[in-house]
Amino acid sequence: MALLTVVILIGLVATVLSLGFGVASMARGGSYDEQHATQFMFARVASQAITVVMLLIALYVVNG
Repeated sequence: MALLTVVILIGLVATVLSLGFGVASMARGGSYDEQHATQFMFARVASQAITVVMLLIALYVVNG
């Protein structure tokens, strides 16, 4: 279970970092935002989805 907990925490950190970079990109604006905003938000959605799946697996392992 410890490995799964570490993977979930890494997913959490990746989600928060990609969200932070996306917000910073929007705050910066201009051509940088136009080039990178979609990439940062896609990374956030992907890491968030992976984290949710890992949480569901952890629930299954604990309750299964």
